[in-house]
Amino acid sequence: MQTIDRKQLKQRMGKDEPFLLIDVLGPDHYREGHLPDAISIPLKSEHFVDRVEEKAGGKEMDIIVYCANTDCDASPRAAKELEEAGFKNVYDFEAGLEGWEKTGEPVVATATT
Repeated sequence: MQTIDRKQLKQRMGKDEPFLLIDVLGPDHYREGHLPDAISIPLKSEHFVDRVEEKAGGKEMDIIVYCANTDCDASPRAAKELEEAGFKNVYDFEAGLEGWEKTGEPVVATATT
């Protein structure tokens, strides 16, 4: 499994090369705060791999998964599951949302009504 650090992720966000950034925790976690441009596809959701493939348009696009922090095992499990399903370029942002926030990077919260 490949990993990506905050600096590398920030560089990727500044380029025009397409990639998919996925918060693999539940929808409540996503609403409370997520990385800019991230989408929510919970690892525990039904058809996780199929949903990622649909959003990515196949298995060739770079996929970056993350969860809460370095102690969270959801993103490494998600990366492994995607690799086993044949995705070519999967990265785990190990620091997760907590690591992103600690460095002062912006976090997006989704308002609930």
